Amino acid sequence: MLHNIAKLGHCRRKVLNFLPHVRWTARRRLITSALENPEVDVALSTGRVLRISSGKYARFADGCAVVTIGDTAVMVTAVAKQKSQNASFLPLVVDYRQKSAAAGRIPTNFLRRELGPSEKEILSARLVDRSIRPLFPAEFRYDTQIVCNMLAIDSANPPDVQAINGASAALALSDIPWNGPVGAVRVGLVDNEVIINPTRKEMQLSMLDLVVTATRQNLVVMLEGRGNVVNENELRMAIKKGTKEAQLIINGIERLQKTYGKPKRPLEPLPVVDEEIQNAVRTMSEMRLREIFRDFSHDKFSRDQAVSKTRTDTIDKVWSSYPTVDPSLISETYNKFVKGVFREMLLEENRRCDGRGLDDLRKISCSVNLHKPLHGSALFQRGQTQVFCTVALDSPESALRLDAIASLDSGMKSKNFFLHYEFPPYATGETGKIGPLGRREIGHGALAEKGLVPIIPIEHPFTIRLTSEVLESNGSSSMATVCAGSMALMDAGVPVQEAAAGVAIGLITKYENNDTKHLEDYCILTDLLGIEDYMGDMDMKVAGTRRGMTAIQADIKVPGIPLKVVMEALQKAMEARFKILDLMDETIGTTRTVRKDCWPVTDRLVIEAHQRGKLLGPGGTNLRRLYLETGVQLTSDDETSFRIFAPSEAAMHEAKEYLENLLKAEKIPDLEFGAIYTARIVELRDTGVMVTLYPSMPPTLLHNSQLDQRKIAHPSALGLQVGTEIQVKYFGRDPVSGYMRLSRKVLQGPATAMIRNLDRPAAGGPASTNQTTNGVEDVKS
Repeated sequence: MLHNIAKLGHCRRKVLNFLPHVRWTARRRLITSALENPEVDVALSTGRVLRISSGKYARFADGCAVVTIGDTAVMVTAVAKQKSQNASFLPLVVDYRQKSAAAGRIPTNFLRRELGPSEKEILSARLVDRSIRPLFPAEFRYDTQIVCNMLAIDSANPPDVQAINGASAALALSDIPWNGPVGAVRVGLVDNEVIINPTRKEMQLSMLDLVVTATRQNLVVMLEGRGNVVNENELRMAIKKGTKEAQLIINGIERLQKTYGKPKRPLEPLPVVDEEIQNAVRTMSEMRLREIFRDFSHDKFSRDQAVSKTRTDTIDKVWSSYPTVDPSLISETYNKFVKGVFREMLLEENRRCDGRGLDDLRKISCSVNLHKPLHGSALFQRGQTQVFCTVALDSPESALRLDAIASLDSGMKSKNFFLHYEFPPYATGETGKIGPLGRREIGHGALAEKGLVPIIPIEHPFTIRLTSEVLESNGSSSMATVCAGSMALMDAGVPVQEAAAGVAIGLITKYENNDTKHLEDYCILTDLLGIEDYMGDMDMKVAGTRRGMTAIQADIKVPGIPLKVVMEALQKAMEARFKILDLMDETIGTTRTVRKDCWPVTDRLVIEAHQRGKLLGPGGTNLRRLYLETGVQLTSDDETSFRIFAPSEAAMHEAKEYLENLLKAEKIPDLEFGAIYTARIVELRDTGVMVTLYPSMPPTLLHNSQLDQRKIAHPSALGLQVGTEIQVKYFGRDPVSGYMRLSRKVLQGPATAMIRNLDRPAAGGPASTNQTTNGVEDVKS
């Protein structure tokens, strides 16, 4: 492949020499169209091949790449506007669309087409966004859109990680300024062996599902994963292996970029103020800011108000002295200066703005069993972050059903445990609309759910819904959700394997010229504050138990951090997690065993097959009536067995009384196999007679073939009428239908003499004699 690329490059240079008067871009398109589609194959250490190609699809986009592994193909396009919108940040949007057609499916909704983005699509889009955002230059503030489109999805290779590689290749090949490329791999752990890009079948056996995004020189850009209580040493090994493997993908993209990449468009420098104005901002605000950040009595709002007041005073005074300068530039200069002062103080003093040391936790308080009607509840307070969690237990039929594409991706058709995360505006003292969940809420809820899934027992009789409502927020509400959710589950009597907790780890770095490989200085912050997250360079959230990690997410804001720093952060997270678990154990250390009155209960009902119709009623009316009156649900396991779910013990007693009365009329005497009983005819039919053996018995059919030794077409031929009593022999119930097997003819003995009919003369003689032999015939079992 390298030889072919070099050969094509040589041909390209020869043709360029013969076209000196044609514009470079036009000549490039002419030559590229004459050559094969640009592509490169990346051989991973597992022996699998990752193919990255470009030039065939979406050629109007600034950059386009198709990543193929197995039969899964993902096309990613990158487009950026040519003019800046004067934004103070990078307006980057990532859209990830997982098409049903790519998997050979038709959507199951009413319109049979893709609608709004699903939760899986939103989480995958966030995965791509966090992998590429840190590498954009600070001066680049153009509207940029990354679109990840699924071309084909097989049953073995998930497409989300390849969307990261596709976005990296598309940006590298485009003219959009970007300090990439990056490479991403999924890391699994099966039998203590690290597996790169495991298949869906391998993932079912894996203890770890970790996505690692890295850039050159083994710098980690993004981490996202879940683990089934994975040991920290195994996690470190997986991160190192994933970072090393990502270098192979980076090298492949760089080879493709070197030959086919477009020249990067020039960047417009950001407007800056004169050094004189910068000095004026420093003079008027530095001492005040340092006093604010050293005043440990401040809380979130008082500190923000003090900084805001300083901003207003500084801008007004500087603008009054330099009226020709745009106030927005003075404001932006002040914001950069505030960030610089905050970071310098942390690196110099190793003391945080709330008085804590670098490794100290905020004050933690916990409580459980807050309201009597709730199955389980917990309140977790860490500093000024407060989370209220409730647990609702319901029947297995309340499980969350997944759509076809999500089932294909996760291997699950439904979830009996799911977490819903809410972040209302009052949690930060603001106003706003409470409506559809945003990407942030979905992402934080999914992370907290990953942190708790491994401690939930696999076999549980109920569907568990955990609701987390953030009442106050000043950093790491998702990790507070893990802590509160763990305690709420134990308060609800869910037999969790062990408690789980989570903590956020921050990072402040000092480096020159975007060289984050060689950091001049850095400090790691345990239990991150909101302002530290905003001013810092990393927000790493780690959840787990005492035995290991259950979820991890690293949001890194600089162009990668060394593995050494990542490993130190993981060690800090483990130490902090143990401290939090100790405090949680003081409130509730084990699962509650004393039942609450509000807890649901389950039982099983077994009936005879012939009782099923009586139990259900016409069209299931009896079950609906039972649910409306008592809230109890009956679910059929088979023809004779039902599962009973009751919202409380009292409801179960009421339901059992209802069912007992319903089936009381159905109680029948024990019938002896082979015994003879008196049956009463209640209806005549063409096929036989309907008889009952006792008053409350549902009529059963005695077929014409079992009425008499002779073959008859209608029961009236034997003179039988409604109300007539006859003797029948009982042969048990049919094992398939459950109907009684009765026979009358087996009671008729064989004829010993000829039967003569003297009333009707026979043709050709004085009388006709009819002879019938009545033999005994056994009924087949």
